[in-house]
Amino acid sequence: MHTLSDKLLLSSYKKANELKLNDEFIALIEKEMKRRAIRHQKYTTK
Repeated sequence: MHTLSDKLLLSSYKKANELKLNDEFIALIEKEMKRRAIRHQKYTTK
């Protein structure tokens, strides 16, 4: 994940939530976002 840009990491996070992917995978993305100090609003689908 270190090679992903911040923008791509955030986009991946949003898509993973949209597709309801594995919670552990989403947590891994969140951990990397926290490490990079990227703020996010919990993504929800309509």
